[in-house]
Amino acid sequence: MYPFLPLIQRPMASQDHYIGIDVGTGSARACIIDSTGEIKALASENIKLWQPAQGYGGSHYEQSTTDIWRAIAQCVREVVATSGVAPTSIKGIGFDATCSLAVFTHDTDEPVTVTYPDFRHNPSSADPVRNVILWLDHRALAETAHINATGHGLLRYLGGKMNVEMEMPKVLWLKRHMPADLFARCKFYDLADALTHLATGTEKRSFCSAVCKQGYVPVGVDGSVKGWQEDFYRAIGLEELVEDGFKRVGGVNGVNGEFLSAGELVGGLCEKAAKDFGLPPGIAVGSGVIDAYAGWIGTVGAKVNLDPDRLDESVAKNDVSQAFTRLASVAGTSTCHLAMSREPVFVPGVWGPYRDVLIPGFWMAEGGQSATGELMKHMLETHPAYGETLKEAQAAGQNIYDFLNDHLRRLAETTKAPSISYLVRHFFFYGDLWGNRSPVADPNMRGAVIGLSSDKSKDGMALLYYSTMEFIALQTRQIVETMNASGHGIRSIFMSGSQCQNEILMDLIATACGMPVLIPRYVNAAVVHGAAMLGAKAASADGHGATEPLWDIMDRMSKPGKVVWARGDPAEKKLLDAKYEVFLDQCRTQQEYRRKIDEALKGSSLDAGESAQ
Repeated sequence: MYPFLPLIQRPMASQDHYIGIDVGTGSARACIIDSTGEIKALASENIKLWQPAQGYGGSHYEQSTTDIWRAIAQCVREVVATSGVAPTSIKGIGFDATCSLAVFTHDTDEPVTVTYPDFRHNPSSADPVRNVILWLDHRALAETAHINATGHGLLRYLGGKMNVEMEMPKVLWLKRHMPADLFARCKFYDLADALTHLATGTEKRSFCSAVCKQGYVPVGVDGSVKGWQEDFYRAIGLEELVEDGFKRVGGVNGVNGEFLSAGELVGGLCEKAAKDFGLPPGIAVGSGVIDAYAGWIGTVGAKVNLDPDRLDESVAKNDVSQAFTRLASVAGTSTCHLAMSREPVFVPGVWGPYRDVLIPGFWMAEGGQSATGELMKHMLETHPAYGETLKEAQAAGQNIYDFLNDHLRRLAETTKAPSISYLVRHFFFYGDLWGNRSPVADPNMRGAVIGLSSDKSKDGMALLYYSTMEFIALQTRQIVETMNASGHGIRSIFMSGSQCQNEILMDLIATACGMPVLIPRYVNAAVVHGAAMLGAKAASADGHGATEPLWDIMDRMSKPGKVVWARGDPAEKKLLDAKYEVFLDQCRTQQEYRRKIDEALKGSSLDAGESAQ
């Protein structure tokens, strides 16, 4: 349980409640909210992650829907027990999850292993079947390059390129490596859709998953008549999906399948899922979303006093147009940057524009950083001073980040530096260790350092850590500026995730980007709070399936947060502006250096081609 929640008294029987379920990279979470959006209880449970020792063509990361469902059920039972709410008062359930590929058999609905080279199908095994290829799995790099080489027109709705984190490269990889008879039995889900399938037994899919990660272009967009573009899937080598009317990925909307926007009613909680959760069957289940999109739902609807929005809790008008100026930055292992627009905005290297994925008729764009939380963790854990510094932090009763933030402040004070940034003024760290998601959209990008010394001390580690946060802030600025240059009007950043608790990082992002950053009320729970709002939307369905507009639910249930303003120190701004110019140069020159080497090796005995990328 999360310790910051007050003791909750048993609510009145007339109060309705909604459950949100969030599946992240390392854990599942659940929360219960009341009809005002107040969180009554939260729970978290770790989920298993397998990284096979022998990769093939790229790093493998696998999970199991059986294990994930176990963790979800435990969380749901815990929040119901802790909150004291009557199970009969729970009217809706919403799901979000990472954009990972889940694989089942279409004939028996059993999980199918994605483990190479052992493709046994053994659902009765004591070890859960690893039927999920995690979003950060990079085994399908060659398949991604193959897909992008087609130059198909639908790629313009994916930022110009399909990314290795998306679903179709993974499906194509499975076709190339899985026994043909087993592949022929497979059906494929984005993880959020797999969870609503397990919850209801239906095959309804979400626009969020299909449009954002599978190449689905909504009907009417650019002449799309089915959503799925048959010539594209034939061109990339997945003609099997076409031949059965795309049934293995959800079918054709209105023909042999049904696709829904966020929170629209999928169905009622089935008997098995209800038993697992300890809840009555029939509870409304909403169409799920990718976890970052639940972060958008859980943050950008807040009434806040932001110049030029000029909104606060007392202001009644908070319509959906407010969202067009607000970037949702959902920070965890990686960070996703989401913006809504009334019309499609095409941004090079930024995924989208995606129509209908959250609110019908509106468009979303998705930028992102491949690693932020993971980057900070990696840079610390690989430093020689990490072990001793961690012991000091634990002895002081602090986590490593708060401890280092305090140490940085003391360093600046004892050295009489005008700012912490001044301490690393001649150190230039570029941190795309896991490739670049946006706006360069290059999975082959890597890290670079100028100014590296032999310093192995705690001070040196603290300054490296600060430089890592500086990189995250400067790359956020790069993404925001690229999006605004293409037609977005972003003027504020609405954060969510544990990084919100890092005061120095939030200050750096606000100052580097020159715009306010909003920290949500529920710092560790904004995403699962957004998922619960999907449950509220599903519960509002009338006899014809029509539901309350999502923005109205967000406006009613979102809570005000805390604003971090950009620092007004002209010298600090000038320093960060100069560092930003160096950052951009490091980004450009890395690509230039790789091109020079590739050109030099072209046609020689050292030319390994695509496999060396």
